[in-house]
Amino acid sequence: MPVSPDMVVFPRVARPILLMNEDWKQFADKVGATAKGVDSLTAHYVTVLGDHVGTHMDAMKHIVPTAPGPEGIPLQYCHGNGVRLDFRHLPSGAGITVADLETALQAIDYEIQPLDIVFIWTGAGSYNNEERYVRDHCGMTREATLWLIERGVKVMGIDAITFDPPIWAMFERNALWEAHRVMWEAEYYHLENLCNLEALPSAHGFTAIVLPIKWVGTTGAPVRAVAVVDQQDLIGN
Repeated sequence: MPVSPDMVVFPRVARPILLMNEDWKQFADKVGATAKGVDSLTAHYVTVLGDHVGTHMDAMKHIVPTAPGPEGIPLQYCHGNGVRLDFRHLPSGAGITVADLETALQAIDYEIQPLDIVFIWTGAGSYNNEERYVRDHCGMTREATLWLIERGVKVMGIDAITFDPPIWAMFERNALWEAHRVMWEAEYYHLENLCNLEALPSAHGFTAIVLPIKWVGTTGAPVRAVAVVDQQDLIGN
């Protein structure tokens, strides 16, 4: 997901701040290169970026205070066979059930394998620059999340602003962040704000690579998520 100061973020999450610290000429002047005849060198920014902005992975510390942050996410979980499950037909606010998972898998004639990386396709990623992105999507339930974990899945992700249903739906049903709270019961990690899932040529048969930055002690970290669809092509966020 493109990261900019005016992007859509989850409620109560600060938008990123990106400020140029020194431009090309300022750096050359201050490092002494201008006096040597080189008056344009390297520019750089100071950035303030929250750990849940843009495409990112939630560490278990997001929910469990004593759990490791992103530095503790095993990399072997973040590179593997990818599977895209289509839930674009579900209404906004819906909770994805075990039956929904089974139906989606039957539709693509696939059986979940241990360490598959499962992408939940809600369709919201196609309008992640609009205000409705915050409220118009379905999301995972506790039961569906546990069902995938029981089949050996450690990493799953969604093309929506949160892994659970939107805030209004959670409060309406009094079911608050129940998919997130599975982290109290089992080890798993999820991605939020995926996009470009519609660019995948098939629902499985691709390699997913979702490596989080090794931030220490935070509750999540940015990810550049890509799908390798053959030896030549990358589809990425």
